[in-house]
Amino acid sequence: MTLTHEPVGLPESTDYLRLLLVEDDPGDAFLFQELLRETEPDVKVSVARTLADARAALTPDVQCVIVDLSLPDADGLDALREVLAAAPHTAALVLTGLDDAHAGVAAVAAGAQDYLVKQNVDGALLSRAIRYAIERHRADRSEKQLVEARAVERENARLERGLLPVPILTDAGELGHLTRYRPGRDGTLLGGDFYDTVQTEDGVVHAVVGDVSGHGADEASLGVRLRMAWRTLVLAGHTGEDLLRTLDTVLTYERWSEEIFTTLCMVALDPDLRRARIWRAGHPRPLLFTPDGVEPLPGEPCGPALGVLPGMEWPAAEVELGDDWALMVYTDGLVEGLVGDGSARLDLSGLVRLARAAHARGQRAAPLVDGLIEEAERLNGAPLSDDLAVLLLSRGEGR
Repeated sequence: MTLTHEPVGLPESTDYLRLLLVEDDPGDAFLFQELLRETEPDVKVSVARTLADARAALTPDVQCVIVDLSLPDADGLDALREVLAAAPHTAALVLTGLDDAHAGVAAVAAGAQDYLVKQNVDGALLSRAIRYAIERHRADRSEKQLVEARAVERENARLERGLLPVPILTDAGELGHLTRYRPGRDGTLLGGDFYDTVQTEDGVVHAVVGDVSGHGADEASLGVRLRMAWRTLVLAGHTGEDLLRTLDTVLTYERWSEEIFTTLCMVALDPDLRRARIWRAGHPRPLLFTPDGVEPLPGEPCGPALGVLPGMEWPAAEVELGDDWALMVYTDGLVEGLVGDGSARLDLSGLVRLARAAHARGQRAAPLVDGLIEEAERLNGAPLSDDLAVLLLSRGEGR
């Protein structure tokens, strides 16, 4: 049985208290409502005489439940625990005739926000205790949610770190290998860009840098799947167009929309590190650093991005590297930043200018790559917003 005292003439938008009193004594219930009305005229109080009635009356809009510890179907702290189990997201306050400090401590330890003795309360104390209980419960829930969110964030970070690649270089010899990776989304370690390096038993070093179109967790997940598929195919002995056709099929089945495509650049270095075969699928042109300067690789040959058209070809470019070189493969996040206050972007021509200036200053390896990223951000006037992946392979003085 549930008795309700409704505020008369109260507008729908008024933020009044919504309370549930679990009390089997009608006289005590009446006194509770009269005391509360002295300081809280706009209050809605539902009264449940049993624990069973209380369960039925514990609707989501109840802000605080006030529990007597002596009920027909529950007694002592068992009554409180039952109420807390039924309404874990509602503040709970004990109001009892038992004046026992130990019982009060036990009630608070069990989950109540406060413990009041009936004969010791007046309207002001009752109102204050209820509002404090609601705020304490809200603060406790916020703190719990914050702790849970931080735990999830740490778990996600561990998961994302585990999905970042560790290069397989069994006998790299004179090869220098450097990577930089920055997701465009705040608070994450993974974006839609991906990279990987694998050396096969024949001594050939295979490397890839790719970029899934779009931004977000779905793109990051797809990038990881494509990278793992690429690594598996390389270790299984696939390379070149055969590998790209298979990867194109993987993308077709794994993507959630036909509009999703992926650009990538794939490199295969001969064991002597003096020649390379390079396949580009709609990807930005890598930069080649030699003692003579910095040049982007030729625009052709180049095939379309993966996922665009079935049955396409991706011809290889044969590149003579020599004894002293560095090859920088990157995603378009490095060149899509703005330059100055207008709409002009850095683009390939701007990156080449920056790279030539850095090369002339004698910058190599980490200082070279980090300096290019910093300069691109300086020109952009802010951190680069797109995902960014850079892979620098080098030999000789370029290391």
